[in-house]
Amino acid sequence: MSAGLFALLDDVAAIAKLAAASIDDIGAAAARAGTKAVGVVIDDTAVTPRYVQGFTPDRELPIIKRIALGSIRNKIVFILPAIMLLSQFLPAALTPLLMLGGAYLCYEGAEKVYEALSGSHHASDEETAATLGSADHEKQMVSGAIRTDFILSAEIMVISLNEVASEPFVSRLLILVIVALLITALVYGLVGLIVKMDDIGLKLAARGGPSANFGRALVRGMPRVMGALAVIGTAAMLWVGGHIVLDGVSKLGWDAPLHLLHQLEHAAAHALPALGGFVTWLVDTLGSALVGLLVGGLIVAVMHLIPKRSAAH
Repeated sequence: MSAGLFALLDDVAAIAKLAAASIDDIGAAAARAGTKAVGVVIDDTAVTPRYVQGFTPDRELPIIKRIALGSIRNKIVFILPAIMLLSQFLPAALTPLLMLGGAYLCYEGAEKVYEALSGSHHASDEETAATLGSADHEKQMVSGAIRTDFILSAEIMVISLNEVASEPFVSRLLILVIVALLITALVYGLVGLIVKMDDIGLKLAARGGPSANFGRALVRGMPRVMGALAVIGTAAMLWVGGHIVLDGVSKLGWDAPLHLLHQLEHAAAHALPALGGFVTWLVDTLGSALVGLLVGGLIVAVMHLIPKRSAAH
């Protein structure tokens, strides 16, 4: 009886260890999958603060909370079932789907470059900011933010799925749920912190003493932080989008572009052996971003320039 009990306890301990190892594996896989979506995460973090501009400080965090809940709904209720069904019954569709998403990232990045060079920024943003505040307008802004999030969330989930496509169905499902929850918490937690930085700075400045200078510096520095974040987000979109396109065309049979990029990486690493992995990463990043800019630039031309010329004739 005692031996049987000890044997049962040993079995339970073994199962517990196995379960713990599985949880560790799923957590590690979720971390790897989420890392690949960094470009979209940065862009999501850079885009979302626009939706709370012009609202009173007491409405900023509630609005971000509503957008975050909508983002979780996008990922878990709509996107996750669709991509899980695809990965289970039509896995060959994942590469073209991922490439479409990569092309969209390239387009978004290239369009921002085009707007910066041409000066065609959306002038309506400042005009709209002055009219914010009503419940109806808040509802419209939240709905718009959730629609934008749907596209970015789809990118995050498909990129993450591509990293764990070889895992069993249940593991894939758990990994993607973890990625969805953690990335949503990360993005909207950062957004909440960013939009409240001005208020934090003002409160520190009002207190006086040593913290006042820091508070004033924080208020003055936030516009620069937002500007830098927008630039980083654009660069990340071009880099990630270009790499997705390169990897996709290679998997579909045309590996010459990716092979050329790898040759350039090896040549750079050989020329500068002291810098090693950094040079390899830099060449890969710049090469992928260039491809992203070319692909996105073609789409921008089709979407903006060609219709304008047609209208002129």
